[in-house]
Amino acid sequence: MNKLTAPEIEVALENLADWHYAYNAIEKSFTFKNHSLAFAFLTRVALHSEKINHHANYSGVYNKVTLKLQTHDAGGVTTKDIDFATAVEAF
Repeated sequence: MNKLTAPEIEVALENLADWHYAYNAIEKSFTFKNHSLAFAFLTRVALHSEKINHHANYSGVYNKVTLKLQTHDAGGVTTKDIDFATAVEAF
């Protein structure tokens, strides 16, 4: 899988609200009403990750979850990450 260029990533992110590109990854933070909703979202992300065999870096505290996506084998962002972010937006 080929790593996308910074301009290609910026174009792809135009369709993904609040995702940003930094340090060879795309990232977004999500805020939920409570911990249970944040954890449920993270569970959906984990199940999708397993299904497509592509795993996000994530962190969470109480009602906040941050996802960071990059294709480690490619050393940066690929279409796999853009597709993952697009799927997450549909959760």
